[in-house]
Amino acid sequence: MVRLVVLGAGSRGWIYAHHARALGARIAAVADPRPERLRAFLEAFAVERAFADWREVLEAPLLGEGAVVALPDRLHAEAAVGLMEKGYHLLLEKPIAPTWAEVERVAQAKERTGRLVAVAHVLRYTPYARALKGLLREGAVGEVVSVQHLEPVGHWHFAHSFVRGNWRREGESSPFLLAKSVHDLDWLLFVMPGEVARVASFGGLYHFRPENRPSRAASRCLDCPPEVEEGCPFSARKVYLEAYERGERGWPLDVVAYPVTWENLLRALREGPYGECVYLGRNDVADHQVVMLEYQDGRTASLHAEGLSRMRFRETRIFGTRGELFGDGRYLRLYRFGEGERVMDLETEAEGSIRSGHGGGDLGLVQAFLEALARGEEGLLEPFSEAVQAHRLTFLAEEARRGGKVVAP
Repeated sequence: MVRLVVLGAGSRGWIYAHHARALGARIAAVADPRPERLRAFLEAFAVERAFADWREVLEAPLLGEGAVVALPDRLHAEAAVGLMEKGYHLLLEKPIAPTWAEVERVAQAKERTGRLVAVAHVLRYTPYARALKGLLREGAVGEVVSVQHLEPVGHWHFAHSFVRGNWRREGESSPFLLAKSVHDLDWLLFVMPGEVARVASFGGLYHFRPENRPSRAASRCLDCPPEVEEGCPFSARKVYLEAYERGERGWPLDVVAYPVTWENLLRALREGPYGECVYLGRNDVADHQVVMLEYQDGRTASLHAEGLSRMRFRETRIFGTRGELFGDGRYLRLYRFGEGERVMDLETEAEGSIRSGHGGGDLGLVQAFLEALARGEEGLLEPFSEAVQAHRLTFLAEEARRGGKVVAP
């Protein structure tokens, strides 16, 4: 039986622990500074050891074969290096780290220690990804020449995570592209592997700014005049309280208040950041961004990451020498030149967000990690080198966007 240590008892740590236990693993220890989270985790998973500070895990004897790193972004590098040197294999939540120097440090530690590292690029681990990749391997569109990819974050999801939430300020977390879409750039490498020669990017913070604040809007949604609040799609009352009334108790409500009760939600919306107007100017990350890649052999790819969008599955269009393939997480539409269209329904439920386990990607990731640990086969995981390459492209895209230039790796 594989034993795991979970660092971070929030949403991601909880989800990975849930899947790991269902697959037969034992959660041997957990670390989190929040007493209420720690207590709930101990009760849910019958954990033997608990730590208020994740660094105490490094001081304790080896508690398992693997560790789940679901800590805030800026702790990833320190934790990953320390855990690998201690003897743990890792399931590492994205991003690997918020700076390129730290990503390199983690990569060097992996090389030095020989540990297995599964980066949580969950898009690769879905049934949809396997079906799409299978078609490409069969030559369904011939040689892939160009890829267009859309990440529709969802208007309320963007407001929750990137205007009010933990990733709203780059200096406290990481750039929007890294926090949300590094695994979309990784997805491009999954769909169309190869070396990238040039990177360009455009975008920024356009809408969630003080000058766009409606007249007479209050600083908190619960204090907003009804005629203003009712017309705002980002209203905390709509996003959180109406979700509670529909019976929802998981993400994103458990991020706003924990335990999730009506009283706790009201208190959080009256006192905390999740009840604030989205136009106060307390966020600085981009709300839309375009990334363009030119490969060394002349092929091209592009990514649109859109905060102002309807939440749904990501969409990918693949153009090849023999046809065109469109995928949206549920449907694959293959058009072969001169042969017509074929539609495949994968019968995937929901929209592929965290609420649905990323279309099966969360479960697939944990399953692959546990199997890799049990069998000692790193080939069951995404190549770590490609995860690092995706991070490198993300940092280059940010350099290009900020500098208004095309950059080369």
